[in-house]
Amino acid sequence: MITLYVDSGYFSPYALSAFAAASEKGIVFSVQTIDLGRPAAARGETFARDSLTSRVPALVHDGFTLVESSAIAEYIDECFDGPRLYPEDRQSRARARMVQAWIRSDLLALRKARSTHGVFGGFGTVEPLGAEARSAADKLITTANALLSNGGGYVAGTWSIADIDLAMMLMRLVASGEPVADALQHYARQQWSRVSVQRWLAAGGHVNPQI
Repeated sequence: MITLYVDSGYFSPYALSAFAAASEKGIVFSVQTIDLGRPAAARGETFARDSLTSRVPALVHDGFTLVESSAIAEYIDECFDGPRLYPEDRQSRARARMVQAWIRSDLLALRKARSTHGVFGGFGTVEPLGAEARSAADKLITTANALLSNGGGYVAGTWSIADIDLAMMLMRLVASGEPVADALQHYARQQWSRVSVQRWLAAGGHVNPQI
């Protein structure tokens, strides 16, 4: 039995990553939603016990609990048959993991200025990016171009779950109407159109004007 805990609004990019990983692998799993806006004590003892850190995503597999989306993706890839989530080649696999770690630890100003609520729910009117967010956006574009040009159109030579993570970050710009070169827009939208991402959007009842 496999259970994946995600936020009730389906807004977390990290929950999306774990959900997409399980979907891409083709495993059967149930989803439990958690209202992160409620006090921790009101979220339920079961979640607090199962998740260890009271964070989403959290994966529970036959009594074993794992949190943090990249750890969940690696675990799923190693435990179950199905399409690979990470390249078989050691260096390519390390590159995919590098991209995941970078996205989760950098570009904070852009993440604040262009939230996932806007990506999934529609931005409407947006304020121009401030200096720090603009610098982060420029860094994202420069790095994404370098990754994709060196990776043959993917961050690690072949498709990996890191491509969905990078596309998620790029969609903060694409969905809010920021200037992004056609090639990067095409890449982001191509990842966005994957069945796993579309399942996430449908589950959250999100608008999807970006395809």
